[in-house]
This record gives sequence, structure tokens and C-alpha cells, in this order.
Amino acid sequence: MPLPLRLMKFLPFLLSFLTLSAFAEEREDTYYRIVNLPTPVATSPGGNAPEPVMMEAGGLCFLGPDKLACSSRIGDIWIAEGVLGENPQPKWTLFASGLHEVLGLATRPNDKEGWLYCTQRCEVTRIRDTNGDGRADLFETVSDPWGLDGDYHEYAFGSKFDKDGNMYVGLCLTGSFTSENPYRGWCLKITPDGKTIPVCTGIRSPGGIGFNAAGDLFYTDNQGDWNSTCKLQQILPGRFVGHPAGLKWFDEPETKDAIAAAGLKKSAEPESGGRLYLEAQRIPEILAPAVYFPYPRMGQSTAGFVPDLTGGKFGPFKNQLFVSDQSHAMISRVFLEKVDGNYQGACFPFRRDFSSGVLSVEFAPDGSLFAYGTDRGWAGSGSKPYALQRLEWTGQTPFEVLEMKVQPDGFMLNFTAPVDEATAQNPASYSMESFNYIYQKSYGSPEVDRASNPVLSAQVSVDKMSVRLEIAGLRPGFVHTLKLPGVRSAGGRPLLHNTADYTLFHLPSR
Repeated sequence: MPLPLRLMKFLPFLLSFLTLSAFAEEREDTYYRIVNLPTPVATSPGGNAPEPVMMEAGGLCFLGPDKLACSSRIGDIWIAEGVLGENPQPKWTLFASGLHEVLGLATRPNDKEGWLYCTQRCEVTRIRDTNGDGRADLFETVSDPWGLDGDYHEYAFGSKFDKDGNMYVGLCLTGSFTSENPYRGWCLKITPDGKTIPVCTGIRSPGGIGFNAAGDLFYTDNQGDWNSTCKLQQILPGRFVGHPAGLKWFDEPETKDAIAAAGLKKSAEPESGGRLYLEAQRIPEILAPAVYFPYPRMGQSTAGFVPDLTGGKFGPFKNQLFVSDQSHAMISRVFLEKVDGNYQGACFPFRRDFSSGVLSVEFAPDGSLFAYGTDRGWAGSGSKPYALQRLEWTGQTPFEVLEMKVQPDGFMLNFTAPVDEATAQNPASYSMESFNYIYQKSYGSPEVDRASNPVLSAQVSVDKMSVRLEIAGLRPGFVHTLKLPGVRSAGGRPLLHNTADYTLFHLPSR
């Protein structure tokens, strides 16, 4: 039956409302579903009823297609078989116990002897089961040149192995403020023959250490003194990554010879109260962060990370980093690019609502992402004290900003789906502002030096997969926050996440 004429003129508005209402129900779990895995239980002495094991997150490492090793902060290593599939009911085996806060697990490729490398607070240890009973019985020290005492914060995070067979350890400061024991605040490299080599200092309180898709080394660090906000930072030999407490070991008898043998040069002490990009002009050893995570909007305890090397099994974000946050029980997404040889890039919200604060992440052979959580130390926003969960792509592609690449006068945005040309070419669909942080010995920093960066034009590509934004007043050394509330896909969908934060230290030449 035809609509009355007086209603016909309202039809476009009605259709627009219905379209937006349909998409208003879109949520992160439409695209990425969280699967809960049962954690182990153990029988109490005396034959009492089984009780849950305190699986406070440590490290993760796949030992086979469906076999996962999980270490805990209380010093256990459990192995789970059967962690994949629709309704996982893994079989758990206690592989080792009595270790000291294992925050890294790794295996060497093609190792036929079955060694599992564990980064403990006190050392890197390799362990294996020699008699086939499922329990580790041989423990060997690989590296232990760093110092520790009873301080709660003296974490040691260990990486996987790089292509040359090296692994790396990131060492937290004493109390997260000072370096009272050798190499606290340093990154150390452990070679295949067990030699330990100092790499750089400036670390404050790491939450994870590992590699991007290109095999370059990064770590995450947490907000505090000399750390304005949480960050993702590349590690390069001889560079200084921000916190001065570890500089003392250039001159101490226990460490100075090894540091000199590594060819490292002591950086000048930074001055408190300035801006990091200006201090980097004065101190050539300073290496700027690749990505800042604005605090607390993009998390408060940045932790483990992993690149998407699944070849499309996890969706459209090939080679990008997925970075966990322990306080907010969330995972964010990071796009990195190189400008004049320097890493920088953007962070995006990705998935919230994990059951516990996510400390470590690991991709499974089937392309799903495991998230291992704990609320020990700092309360996570999740509802449980610990959790092991799996994040699966549902096969539906969210409408997102896929990549954000800096241009001499703006940014190139690539999307996961074609854009609606009318909304995407309208500068009013976007807004941008930039801000900085104070580089100081006080704890953290407010966002300062804030200014608007007007979007002057938006040019849509022929295939409608990209938009080039011309933006006024880009500022090297500043975080640039982009909001895209007005952009729609060609099918009328809003962006699942309509904000991005690009850490800009280097502008490309024209």
C-alpha cells in the first residue's frame, strides 16, 4: 500500500534512523568473541576436595598445535592439552614448580631435546623432562648476571628467541624508581652460547618484551617518574630509553667492564621539566617512544604484546601488534611505520571486557589469540583474580581505520571496508588535536601544550578504501588524536572504534 504523501518526505530520514539503529547494537564481540578456558584444579593434601590453582598470569608458549605452556607468578608451569575448539576442556599437567615469578617462556625452533626456557626474577633457566613422566627434572641456569633483593617490583620479563637465536630480558627498577642492584633498568641480550651482553638502559617498569612482525625488538613500559604515560618503545643497542636510574651501572665495578665491552656510551643525564623531543636534540642517545598510550583512556598498565603473523586467520590486521593492558583488562591494536628509519605509529582500541587484567598474549596455530590475566599487584577491571581466555575472530570484518600513515601535511587513512564518499570527504566528519607530556622525575604527566589541528580537506581514493586528510599545524614530538564520528562505510556502518592516537616524532619530507 503506498505511503501517504505527507510521509514520503520523511522517508530518507526514517531509513537513515533505522540504519543507524541497526548498527547501534554492534559491539566488539560481534567480530571478536571471548572463549573462557577452565584453569587447573589440584587435590589438597589429605584427600580434600579439589581446589582451584592460583593461575596468576605469567608467560605463554605453545609447545605444539594444541598444547600450551602457562607459567604463573607463584612459580608453577602448567601444560594444557586441548585448548582449541568450540568448547575447550583442556587436560592440565603440572610440569614444574618452585620457580620464582616466571614472566617469560620460550622454546628454540627445531630443538629436539625439548628444552623450555623460563625467565625467572633471578635468572633465565632452561628445563626439560628427561624420563618422560611429564614433569621437568633437569634445571640449568642459562644467565643470571643481574641483581635482585626482596623488592616487590624487581620484575624480569623475557622474550622469545630472535632469528639469530638470541633472547632478551627487560629488568624493572628497584621499587620502579631507583636501581639498587646490578642492571636494574637495563635490557640484556643472551646469546645462543649463554653469553649475556648489556644492550641499553632507561627502562622503568616493563610489562612485556618481544618483537614486531619485522623481527625488531620492543618493550612496553608503564607510567611513572620519567615516564609520562605508558608506551611501546623500540630497543636499540646503545640508545637511552628514558629513565636515568640505570645510568649508574656504567661506572660501577660489577658492571662497567661488560658495558664497555659491549661498546655502549653513557648518555648525559636528562633534565626534568622539559619535553622529550627537545631533550633528544640535546642528548643524541635518547630514543623516542614508538607509541604513547594516552593515560588512562588507552590503558594504565601496558603489558605483553604480539604481532599478527596468522596470515589472515585473525582478520584484516596483518602484521600489526596487539598490546595488552593489565589494569583495564583490555587489548589495544598498534599500527607501526618507519619514517626516516624511526618507528612511530598509532594505537587504536580493540577489545575490552576480559575477565582479569591481561598480562600476556600469544597467538595459537589456529589464529586465535590467547589472553592470560591477573589482578595481582594492581587491581584489574575484570571480575576475576586470574583468567585464561581465547579471542576468536568470528569471520565478520569490523569497519575500522586499518592504517594511519603520516604525510608531510596530514595523514593517509586506510580502512577495512569501502567508505561512504559523502561522509568520508566531508572535513566535518573528523577532528584532530595534539598534545604533549612533561618529561620529568615526578610521577607521570598531564597532557599539556594542547592545540587544535583543523582538518582542511579529505580526499577519498578511487576504490574508496583510503582517505587522505590535509591537516593544519602538525607538530613533531606530539601525540595527535584523531576522531572520526561522522565517517560511515559504503553500507552505512559507523566505525566500531572512531578514535586513533598517533605518536608523531618524525615528519616525512615532501
